[in-house]
Amino acid sequence: MNEPRIETLPPKKLIGQRVRMSLTNNKTAMLFQGFMPRRKEIANTVSSDIFCVQVYDTGFSIHGFGPDTEHTKWAAVEVTHFDDIPHAMETLTLSGGLYAVFLHQGAASDFEKTFHFIYADWFPRSGYALDARAHFEILGIKYKNNQPDSEEEVWVPVRLNPA
Repeated sequence: MNEPRIETLPPKKLIGQRVRMSLTNNKTAMLFQGFMPRRKEIANTVSSDIFCVQVYDTGFSIHGFGPDTEHTKWAAVEVTHFDDIPHAMETLTLSGGLYAVFLHQGAASDFEKTFHFIYADWFPRSGYALDARAHFEILGIKYKNNQPDSEEEVWVPVRLNPA
């Protein structure tokens, strides 16, 4: 796995749908099956990229995270404004800030390797600490829903570690 790039993300406006879930009670497929056919209803989109956002109630902690940790997952697209929100969709504003951006290559079932690299390998030697903001993946033109040649960007919120 390659080293991430570090980016400062400006605030972003998203429109989409959300669901409460955990890894044990994973509702990701249901969320995207409901959202993807309706995404064209969203006006003023910035691009064709799909955002898969995880919002943790108290921020994400690798030591406090387990298969039953509940969080809110979003399927959304970026928009220029919130003037026209389709029925049964909601708005989410990503606050922006510093992110480490990793490239996950392969099927979603292989994501554990990427997760391990980020949290067990990269973070301890990076000089960064995890920040309490939304985590997300960008499913762009190279994303191929669970195919071995699929690619997605994994955006992890970071801050300089004062240690």
